[in-house]
Amino acid sequence: MAYDCAVAFTLRNIKEDLEDVGSRFEGAPDLEFRLATRALELEESGLSYQRVPPGYRFPYGHTHKKQEEVYVVVRGSGRMKVDEEIFELKEWDAVRVPPGSWRGYEAGPEGLEILVIGAPNLGESPREDVDGQRDWWAD
Repeated sequence: MAYDCAVAFTLRNIKEDLEDVGSRFEGAPDLEFRLATRALELEESGLSYQRVPPGYRFPYGHTHKKQEEVYVVVRGSGRMKVDEEIFELKEWDAVRVPPGSWRGYEAGPEGLEILVIGAPNLGESPREDVDGQRDWWAD
């Protein structure tokens, strides 16, 4: 059956269609990180999926000059640090982090799976908006 659709859309399977770049972060060997912004042809926002193994802290904290981010826990639990505040995360929690705030996260005993939504889209030069630091969150 053919459809005549006036609205353009993009469909991708995050787990099957997107490359896992988790190994680039020099952390746990089973850290999963999939970037969906280009694959979905997002114009105004950004999206990534991350799976952090049980008991593991993402190795980098970061901040953005312009981009606001929302972290949505889709499975598992953990903790997040925003600037100097540390708080617990559970399934379906959503955390908005404004530009200029440092952020990092770690998985609880069953791991942590999150979707990260950012706006505005950082375009072809995303590194110009972000400042990251390895081991930013060190107890």
